[in-house]
Amino acid sequence: MEQDFAAEASRTLIGLACAVPAYLIWGLSPIYFKTLKSVPAFEILMHRMIWSFVFLVPVVLVQGRWVEFARALTQKRILLPLAASTFLVSFNWFLFIWAVNTDRVLQTSLGYYINPLVNVLLGAVFLRERLRPLQLAAVVLAAAGVLNLLLIYGQLPWVSLGLAFSFGFYALIRKTAPVGSVVGLTVETMLLTIPAVGYLVYLDSVGRGAFLRIGLRTDLLLVAAALVTALPLVLFTRGARRLRMATIGFLQYIAPTGTFLLAVFLWGEPLSSSQLLTFALIWTALAIYSTDSVRTYRMQRAVKAS
Repeated sequence: MEQDFAAEASRTLIGLACAVPAYLIWGLSPIYFKTLKSVPAFEILMHRMIWSFVFLVPVVLVQGRWVEFARALTQKRILLPLAASTFLVSFNWFLFIWAVNTDRVLQTSLGYYINPLVNVLLGAVFLRERLRPLQLAAVVLAAAGVLNLLLIYGQLPWVSLGLAFSFGFYALIRKTAPVGSVVGLTVETMLLTIPAVGYLVYLDSVGRGAFLRIGLRTDLLLVAAALVTALPLVLFTRGARRLRMATIGFLQYIAPTGTFLLAVFLWGEPLSSSQLLTFALIWTALAIYSTDSVRTYRMQRAVKAS
């Protein structure tokens, strides 16, 4: 009994040691993109795809997943969903980079706070997953938060909604695609690497590319896009295998909390009373959602144990 407890505690500690840094990297990533503010967002995206693919190929080889990678490229039932998810994740990444470098970090935070509730909504609509009463209440509160901004400012928080729904649909596709997370991301980055290289070669030919033109610091930062993109995913997948779903559910709020704190306290983005009310509604919705998730998870474990 004591050995089982010690083994479980060890797995949890290793899981936390991998997952927490992953969420911290995601949450602090605006600092990285801010340092590349002089480079156009689309050009940063192209480098992000290329260097992530270069980083991920050795990871796939070391993990012995080359056969899975080759199968994903040759089977339509895997490749076609990944082509769709490639479009969604590239749009999500571009919108995030653009928002950060145009001083809209607070909107990115709101978007990733909304995302778990968007996932619940998409699961109900497309996978016919039944919403529990508390889940429904959480979704309604989140909608009220968005409606508050619409009524106050007369426009939707489109950056937040764009990030939340693009990543929500991305997660929906990847949930149904029969491929692992690391292999899937490797295929996605590969699909855009060839056109990305072509685009960067064109920029260089007309004297507009940033790489090898602005300075060594910028070059190294562009190459480091691989670490910002692929490293947290590898850490997260290692951690997720060792942690309970309820724990992962709470950890996922580290990233948007990090971006929220950066936006308000480091870069001084204005936080009006109406925006604060929207965040309060979203935070309340997430508290309800998390409480319901933990309670359901414990009930399911109790049923399995009995």
